Amino acid sequence: MTMKVKIVRNENNKPQDKLADAELQFVGGELDGLKLLGFAVWQQRNGSGRNVTFPARPFTVNGERRNFALVRAIDDRSAEDRLRQLVLAAYAEYELAGSS
Repeated sequence: MTMKVKIVRNENNKPQDKLADAELQFVGGELDGLKLLGFAVWQQRNGSGRNVTFPARPFTVNGERRNFALVRAIDDRSAEDRLRQLVLAAYAEYELAGSS
């Protein structure tokens, strides 16, 4: 199985600082033909970098709104960092290609 990252530019700039959405597309293996949505690439508020958020589901506890991450590391949190870097690299390639 292989996986590729597809970048979808945020055309209307809403919300502000959101640069693009990203999706993981699976090729071959048991997940062939499926994609995982809900990733987003954001410009950091201080303008000094970018961040990736993972798909999440909101829920409320005692009136407080929280998010439940749908993609999480099993043991080693560096797995999440590798995925963030993969999405950021795909976004950088997307920018270099002229956002086509």
